[in-house]
Amino acid sequence: MQHPFPETHHSIDDLHHEALMQIEALLFASDSPVTIARIKQALGGQYASSQIRQLLQQLALLQHGRSVELIETVQGFRLQVRAKYRHIIQQAWPERPVKLSPSLLEILAVVAYHQPVTRADIEQIRGVSNNSQVLRTLFEWSWIKESGFRDAPGRPALLVTTPHFLNAFGLASLNDLPVIQDHKEGLAALEHSSPC
Repeated sequence: MQHPFPETHHSIDDLHHEALMQIEALLFASDSPVTIARIKQALGGQYASSQIRQLLQQLALLQHGRSVELIETVQGFRLQVRAKYRHIIQQAWPERPVKLSPSLLEILAVVAYHQPVTRADIEQIRGVSNNSQVLRTLFEWSWIKESGFRDAPGRPALLVTTPHFLNAFGLASLNDLPVIQDHKEGLAALEHSSPC
C-alpha cells in the first residue's frame, strides 16, 4: 500500500505534522487567501493537490475550539478570527473595522441576490434612489463590477458581485449566501457576516 505522503528517514507522522505546520504558517503569513496551487508550489511539489486538500481539512479540524478558523473562499484558503470574537478585535482596534452603512448593505444585498441587475433595478427593488458614492465605493473595493449590458433602451450596464465580494464575506460561492425569505433578512444576514 502506497502512503499518501513522501517517505524519508523521518516517520510519516513527523512529515505529516511538519506539512500541517508549514501550511498553517503559509496561511498565517498571507494577507490574502492562498490557493492549493500556491501551497503545492511552496511545499516544493512534493504533495498532490488531493493530499494538500486533505491536509487543509485536517488543519481545519485542528482549529476546532480555537478563536481562529480555516475557511475556503472563492480565492483560496485563509485563517480568520471566528465571528464570536470579532467584538474583542473591534474593542482593541476600533479604527480597524470597516463599518458598512445601511445603504451600502442594501445595494450589495440587491446585487448579490438578484444579479445581474442594472442601477434602475436596484432603485426599483430598494424603492429609493441610489447613492452614487456607495456604488463608487463598491466598485473601488472590487465587490461589484459591470458584466455586459441589458438589451434595452440606453443599454444599461449589468452589475454582478466579484470574487473579492465572496472573499470579504468568507463565501466559497454564491450558493453559500444565506437563504432569505425577504429583503430585510438578506440585509441582516450580510450585516452579520460583514468583515471586521
